[in-house]
Amino acid sequence: MTMILDSIHSPADVKRLSLAELKQLAAEIRSELINSLARTGGHLGPNLGVVELTIAMHYVFNTPTDHFLFDVSHQAYVHKLLTGRRDRFSTIRTPGGLNGFMLRTESEHDAFGAGHAGTALSAALGMAVARDKMGGTEHVVALAGDAAFTCGITHEALNNIAAQTKRMIVVLNDNKWSIDKNVGAIATYFNKIVTSPQYHHLHQRAARLVERVGGNRAANMARKAEEAAKSMLWPSVIFEEFGIKYYGPVDGHDIGELIRIFQFLKTLDRPVLLHVLTQKGRGFEPAEEKQKKFHGLGPYDPETGETKPLGQRTYSEVFADTTAKLATENDKIIAITAAMPNGTALDRFRAIHPGKYFDVGIAEEHAVLFAAGLAARGMKPFVAIYSTFLQRGFDQIVHDVCLQNLPVVFCMDRGGLSGDDGPTHHGLFDISYLRGIPNIIHMSPKDEDELADMLYTAMLHPGPVAIRYPRGIGPGTAVKEQPVAIETGKAEVIEQSESARVSIFSLGNMLPVAQELRQLLAAEGIAASVINARFAKPLDVEMILRYAASSEVLVTMEDHALAGGFGSAVLEELNRAGLATPVVRIGWPDNFIEHGKPEDLRRKYGLTAPEAMERLRQHLGITVSSSL
Repeated sequence: MTMILDSIHSPADVKRLSLAELKQLAAEIRSELINSLARTGGHLGPNLGVVELTIAMHYVFNTPTDHFLFDVSHQAYVHKLLTGRRDRFSTIRTPGGLNGFMLRTESEHDAFGAGHAGTALSAALGMAVARDKMGGTEHVVALAGDAAFTCGITHEALNNIAAQTKRMIVVLNDNKWSIDKNVGAIATYFNKIVTSPQYHHLHQRAARLVERVGGNRAANMARKAEEAAKSMLWPSVIFEEFGIKYYGPVDGHDIGELIRIFQFLKTLDRPVLLHVLTQKGRGFEPAEEKQKKFHGLGPYDPETGETKPLGQRTYSEVFADTTAKLATENDKIIAITAAMPNGTALDRFRAIHPGKYFDVGIAEEHAVLFAAGLAARGMKPFVAIYSTFLQRGFDQIVHDVCLQNLPVVFCMDRGGLSGDDGPTHHGLFDISYLRGIPNIIHMSPKDEDELADMLYTAMLHPGPVAIRYPRGIGPGTAVKEQPVAIETGKAEVIEQSESARVSIFSLGNMLPVAQELRQLLAAEGIAASVINARFAKPLDVEMILRYAASSEVLVTMEDHALAGGFGSAVLEELNRAGLATPVVRIGWPDNFIEHGKPEDLRRKYGLTAPEAMERLRQHLGITVSSSL
């Protein structure tokens, strides 16, 4: 049997299909998503929910002339399948393959790259204003999930749209979920709209009227269509107060209805918002039942949805379990997440301390300020946010936490590579953007037990603390029953050699690489010491200077960008002390690192012991070993 999907090489092919064929295409796309992502992993649930919606958008609009902007863009897999990338879809999120998000360099159909929430409306407004200034006629469509409307930046855009452009379409994809269940007043407000008894009557009436005046005649009957669609307007909807005409809610899985409405919306010369109701995970029972799990996951069984257990606790789980234990002993501890209870593992904390747990939605700036307010009144907030997402709260960290020296603990999950998610999610800049701020302490554990000790240390510290830890599992070190405090700014000697020619300072999860390098050096007859730095700020300056004075060369290792990172901090201290000891810095180069398996990317960019060994040869006067 020939599949319709096999004939789709561009959006033009979608436009030639009948309604029955479009529905068949939707079923084939769901099958493609389920079976392909079972091998690579990815954002299955969000994409299953927007199949009909994406097909309808491509049926009515004309990319790349018209511009689609997807908020976060983790739900753009269907868009990729319809825009000439089906032959590469099996490579998504694999090294050298398709990116898991919109990427401008990947296709002309990807109008704007993304990976973080809340960006679509502002960027779409910029594109619409640019079009207006240049006299263009193209359409700009921003697709944003309901969770994106908890972002402050989304509301900043809403405040400006009506005043700055006459034509722009916003699609509100309402599935009641971000990664976890949506929270807060905005989610409650949307729920009131869609659960009102009046909605069903108005919705059915409006659908009939739009169908009567829609289709190809919509451009010539815009006035009548406007009157018809007013029946879809919910009284006192907040978007009307922003000057944006609201239409909906409509069924996001009815392709025919979506096509008719989009054809009508194309005729309007004013900013509009279409409220679309979708079901996350639609068409795959495991994803419908476990929406949190299937938001984004690794490989799974395409029949059952089962995934392979990791076999040990992740760093995230160690963080959550330790924090929950500390909160049992300390009634001042509060845990805060920005819509990531599952990703940060704080759902484990929530189960034990529901009254001490706060999910503020996708609002990192608010999370940091909220924590500052708590800390100002004597509480001890632990704010769990991915390193890459904490970038969004930088001003609040500086102005509201560190300037006032408030005891907020920033628990930065995904410190280092985030693997298959790529450059928007790698946590490679937090040392750089935090270590220049006065008052803050910045730590990174070598293993799970040291993470528990650092959390305990942070609880005792009277000022701001940041702890970065990697994604996934660690070396499997057992966590002792009672954590102990670590002396601030004190490194730990792991391997000591009195005749060491090389001293290796490792930060965080790079310790195994440092120990491997020591073995390679030993094979060449060169003694080396290995130090677990633990602190990016404050540095253990006394230890750095002592080893710099007694060694021929220092090596620094970090799962972080070299620019402004731990190695840079070491160089600054040597310069301040007037020491000229050479430093070989191992870390990520001044590039945005693509997606891929961490071990593959480390080999590609030289974050390995053999690469460090090669760089050391010129300093030590040794030739290439036949064993390498």
